[in-house]
Amino acid sequence: MGKISNLRARLTPETVNSWRATTVWHEIEDYAVITFGLSLYALGWTAFLLPYEIASGGLTGISAIVYYLTGVEMQYTYFGINVLLIIAAIKVLGWKFCIKTIYGFTMLSVMLTLLQALFHDAEGHLPQVLGPGQDFMACIIGAGLCGVGLGLVFQHSGSTGGTDIIAAIVNKYKNVSMGRVILLCDLIIVSSLYFIFHDWRRVVFGFTTMFVLSYLVDYVLNLAHQSVQFFIISRRHELIKQALLCDLHRGVTLIHAEGAYSGDDVEILMVVARRRQSVEIFRMVKSIDPKAFITQTKAAGVFGEGFDKIKV
Repeated sequence: MGKISNLRARLTPETVNSWRATTVWHEIEDYAVITFGLSLYALGWTAFLLPYEIASGGLTGISAIVYYLTGVEMQYTYFGINVLLIIAAIKVLGWKFCIKTIYGFTMLSVMLTLLQALFHDAEGHLPQVLGPGQDFMACIIGAGLCGVGLGLVFQHSGSTGGTDIIAAIVNKYKNVSMGRVILLCDLIIVSSLYFIFHDWRRVVFGFTTMFVLSYLVDYVLNLAHQSVQFFIISRRHELIKQALLCDLHRGVTLIHAEGAYSGDDVEILMVVARRRQSVEIFRMVKSIDPKAFITQTKAAGVFGEGFDKIKV
C-alpha cells in the first residue's frame, strides 16, 4: 500500500481530475447499459412470453405463474419478493452490488408496468404479436431478448434480483458461472410447472426458454471475460505505469529495450487486461501521452491472480 500511495502522490492534478471524470462517466455508462438490458428483458416478457402463457425459471417465472393463476400482474409479486431478498443480500454482496440490484429490480418493475400498459389491447389483454399458434417462435424470441438483456446487466455488475442474487452469491465464492447457477434454480422452478398446471407443453416451453436464456447469458458474459495484451511505448511511461497500477489496478511488467534505429533506451510496459477495459486503457494512455505507441493482441488464455483459475 505504501508504494501505491507514493505513486498516487506523484500524479499531476490534471491526471487525477481526468481519472475522476472517467470514473463518473463509467458509472453513468454502467447504469445506461443496465437500463438498456432491463428494457430488452422486460420486452421479452411483455411482448412474447406473457401473451403466449410461457413461464420460465427465476423469480420472474414465479411471478408469471402467479399472474396466470390469479391475474395479479407479475411486477407486483416480483417487486415484493425482491425487497425481502435484497435485505438478506446486503451483508454478503455489499452495498455497491445491492444498490445496482435495487435499481435493477425497481427499474424492471417500472418497465414491465409501462410496457404492459403500452401493449394491452382495448379488452385489457396482451396481444399475441406473432399470431396464434406461434408459441415456439415466441418462446425463442422472448428467451433471446431476456438472455441478452440479462447478460448485459450482469456484465456491468447489475442484477435483476431474484435468483440473480443467489447466483451472484455463489459466483462470488465458487468458480461457477452465474448462468449455470441460474440454470439449476430454473430447473427446479420449471419442473414444478407440471404439478401446478398438469400440462407438459408448458414444461417443455419453460425448459426451452430456460436453456436459451442461460446460454445467451453465458455467451454475453464470456465476451467480456476475454483478455487482451498491451505493449505500450511512451516517453511518459512512468505516469502511465502509475495510472495502470493505481487507478485501473492492473499489473504492469517493465521491459528494458533499445530502439534499433535511434539507439535510445526504451521502457516497454506490458499489460494484460480484460477486453472490456481496452477502451479505458486507450483513453487513459491518450490522456497522458497522445503520441504513445501501443499494440494490442488477443490473449487466448490468461490464468492467475485477477484472471481465471488454473484448471487441470
